[in-house]
Amino acid sequence: MTYQPRNVRAALRFLREPVPVEKKRLMRARWESLDPRWRTLGQGLGQQATGCGATIGVHPRCDFACTGCYLGAEANRVRPIALDQTLRQLDQLRAWLGPKGNVQITDGEVTLLPAGDLVAMLRYARRIGLIPMVMTHGDTFRRQPGLLERLMTEGGLTEVSIHIDITQRGRLGYKAPRSEEALTPLREECAGMIRAARRRTRLPLRAAMTLTITRDSLDDVPHVVEWCLLNRDVFGMLSFQPVAQVGRTQPGLPGVTVSELWDRIEVVLARYGLTRRGPGALTFGHPDCTRLELLGVYERAGGSPRLFTIVRDGYEADAEMMRAFFRRGLGGLNFRDDTSLERVCRAAGILLTDPRWVLGPLRRWILERVAGVGTTAPRLVWDRVRGRVSIDSFCVVSHHFMDAAELASDTGQERLSACLFRVPVGGEMVSMCRVNAGGLRDAVYERPTERATFALAVRRPSAESGIDRRRG
Repeated sequence: MTYQPRNVRAALRFLREPVPVEKKRLMRARWESLDPRWRTLGQGLGQQATGCGATIGVHPRCDFACTGCYLGAEANRVRPIALDQTLRQLDQLRAWLGPKGNVQITDGEVTLLPAGDLVAMLRYARRIGLIPMVMTHGDTFRRQPGLLERLMTEGGLTEVSIHIDITQRGRLGYKAPRSEEALTPLREECAGMIRAARRRTRLPLRAAMTLTITRDSLDDVPHVVEWCLLNRDVFGMLSFQPVAQVGRTQPGLPGVTVSELWDRIEVVLARYGLTRRGPGALTFGHPDCTRLELLGVYERAGGSPRLFTIVRDGYEADAEMMRAFFRRGLGGLNFRDDTSLERVCRAAGILLTDPRWVLGPLRRWILERVAGVGTTAPRLVWDRVRGRVSIDSFCVVSHHFMDAAELASDTGQERLSACLFRVPVGGEMVSMCRVNAGGLRDAVYERPTERATFALAVRRPSAESGIDRRRG
């Protein structure tokens, strides 16, 4: 079920425009706002995506008391904003992100809202062309069987992120877990819940697993990576967030460096065939903000998964494919949540963009990549039809939020200007790090709304608007 108006005429438009003109315009604006240092071939912001966004004030309250929490001290005493205010935020996010914009429905535990309100938010987001993801600790779904299915069937929910880690306090059956491995039964339960919701509704649902990482959980990272890889049919994305001293995070909670985190991640990736060390070819925004591995997974029945990078670092053939892809205006191509007809028309639109390139260099590059996993294209298709092989994807990402000291530094100001994760505050789209570490979250929670607008004006760092006053 969907709430975005769709018809044959709209699908046929993809034959001429596999990437909508509006999306191209917004990506161009993101690209032009980036510091030239970050305009690399593998830069996703402005070439493949317009960024992502989140709501704020929707439901600041939470029934957990986590040791690493980005909410303010007064969050549980703050009333949620009115539904119409949330819908206006979604309008702002749609204008910033464009069609199929990635929007997190978040701020506190939003599944504690009346189910009808959350359904209304999701329906509206879908209707205006966004792809909303509900951010949750998942316990409400455990306590209220059927709620997840209702969000799917009535709200059109296709994406959910479930946060599970040992910093959380208050979870049913897991009050104070001592290790990430001890939470494996809970992750299994959530995976089963998502698979069951898909079966009952016969609707798609993609899920991400999110963890806050501290030094206490650092050595458990390999276990979680491997578990998610083996359960990628549910959790196809794994998102790590090294703890930052913001909000009501417990003072002194020991943090970790990005390199320490990825040392543990790469242990598992190497075990399944990815031997390269260090950041890959793809980046999003400022290099200090996000690191990711977008991986393909090839697995024969009865065998182990084999990982391979979608875009190989240091391979001229891959670099040329990216250059050719962007030159033909295909940056921003997105098949997520397409109907069958839309998917066919969008794929045909790619072919019609430049048939000679698609049937020549692109086809040869794909065949070479297929050979790289030890098979041929005809055999791969035949084996997939017989259910003897699977080829899918797995993404590991880490987001590095700043504390107040980092925010005030020169590098922090550079990171703000290249931020891909933004929130509507006072009529502007501002960095989530400013919301978390710059005092804006508390200003938004205060009433009336004009206070947040005033706080935004007096605390505005110049770098976020792309102007570096230190350079004149």
